[in-house]
Amino acid sequence: MTDAADLVLTNAAVHTLTDPDETAEAVAVRDGEIIRVGSTYEIDFLAGVDTHTIDLDGRVLLPGFIDAHTHMEELGKRLVHADLADATSPDEAVSLLAERADELDDGETDREWVLGFGYDESAWEESRYLDREDLDRVSETRPVVAFREDMHTGGVNGVALDRLGDRLPEGDVRTENGDPTGVLVEDALGPVREAIAPDRNETRDLLLAAQEHANERGVTGVHDMIRHSHAPRVYRDLDSAGELALRVRINYWSDHLDAAIETGLATNHGSEFVRTGAIKTFTDGSIGARTAKLTEPYADTETETADGGATGQWVVPPAELREIVERADDAGFQVTAHAIGDRAVDEVLAAYAATDDPGGARHRIEHAELPFDGAIDRFADLDVVASVQPNFLKWADEGGLYDARIGSERRRRSNPLRELRDAGVRLAFGSDCMPLDPLLGVHHAVNAPADVQRLPVTDALRAYTRGAAYAGFDEDRLGTIEPGKRGDLVALDRSPWDQPDDIAAIDVAATIIDGEIVYDAR
Repeated sequence: MTDAADLVLTNAAVHTLTDPDETAEAVAVRDGEIIRVGSTYEIDFLAGVDTHTIDLDGRVLLPGFIDAHTHMEELGKRLVHADLADATSPDEAVSLLAERADELDDGETDREWVLGFGYDESAWEESRYLDREDLDRVSETRPVVAFREDMHTGGVNGVALDRLGDRLPEGDVRTENGDPTGVLVEDALGPVREAIAPDRNETRDLLLAAQEHANERGVTGVHDMIRHSHAPRVYRDLDSAGELALRVRINYWSDHLDAAIETGLATNHGSEFVRTGAIKTFTDGSIGARTAKLTEPYADTETETADGGATGQWVVPPAELREIVERADDAGFQVTAHAIGDRAVDEVLAAYAATDDPGGARHRIEHAELPFDGAIDRFADLDVVASVQPNFLKWADEGGLYDARIGSERRRRSNPLRELRDAGVRLAFGSDCMPLDPLLGVHHAVNAPADVQRLPVTDALRAYTRGAAYAGFDEDRLGTIEPGKRGDLVALDRSPWDQPDDIAAIDVAATIIDGEIVYDAR
């Protein structure tokens, strides 16, 4: 006699997202594992006295979303501190920061710094970075920092500049007439991050806030990029305590490579919920900060500087990149490298080509926004994973940020998701927490401004499920709805196939991880 299921989901529009995508009406889960997918009639036979049966009332049921590129601690900071994502002007951003300063002055916590996260000046009529003059209006006694959404640019006030001045690398401190403007990019943000780094208890609070936010958006797994943080210990503590409601793949920054080797960490080692992933490195910066490394100059920068400023900059120079890739690959680690500009993408592909089996190691390029001049074919030939962020297409509209930064021709060729797919490149979708919202990313992929950027609904959903699972060596347990896979599922109130023009407006009805309901908005 077949044992009863623990969880039965019936009256659903199940999309397995296998190839081809198959549909069904019901799913049964036992001990966290999917045991049957079929009709409601079939699955009802698996319902016992203690089975939790949920009638989804026709809702769409998909594999749980896996976000292949997150910064969960930073997301938690945005949820706990001043969230500047909805600010529509510099003045409004300053007002939100001032409110946060007032909360601190009223003794809400013993924190000294006023922190703000997530502003996007490209949407403002007065399109400019927040600077010292703005942030001095927030406080002249407390240090203040406001991070741009991409985290490659930040603004600080005079108090912060005075405190950190000697530690800031001059090349990444923006100046006007020789005086620092308060705008910092790339390595100059390192000392700021060190100054505001949370302790272990605060890190726990931040990750729990981020976890709740992710569950509400149907996310059941994340590939988290971690550097100089208590997060690895906190994730494992939460796992041991049964409080972790996400599968977490920890991608350690290359700063930690020596320690990872010495302590015996290895890609894919870990538990059902927390595993070691890749070694992560930068190459360049971002288009918004004009630090992504390009072959041709930025459209809105006229003068080449000593550090190649008109074409962006190297955060990790090519020689150092090659050394990191070689050492990590030799040690058996997967490698994932941030590369946005076309020159950066080319350098990463060249570094991967020098390894024995880049496809078998599942080496990845994060972002890969401008893969030009044969790079897409090299991606496919090497079988390198393109870990891309479809939500970045929000900047690719005519008249948008990318039009201003790189001009209309390169803007239309940015993030060429369809070209990558058609070439056979493996796509894994992530959000970079800008914002963390898979359905928003799927919406942008389906409704991108140029044909080379646009994907069908099914392919976009696959990239956020089975594609991300593959990028994390998890395709045998996650990413599709099939018997033998883990019971990680998301129910949607409406069908993305029925309203492809408005996918971002679809609500998540329920999120299930390992057969347990972690979010229910029905």
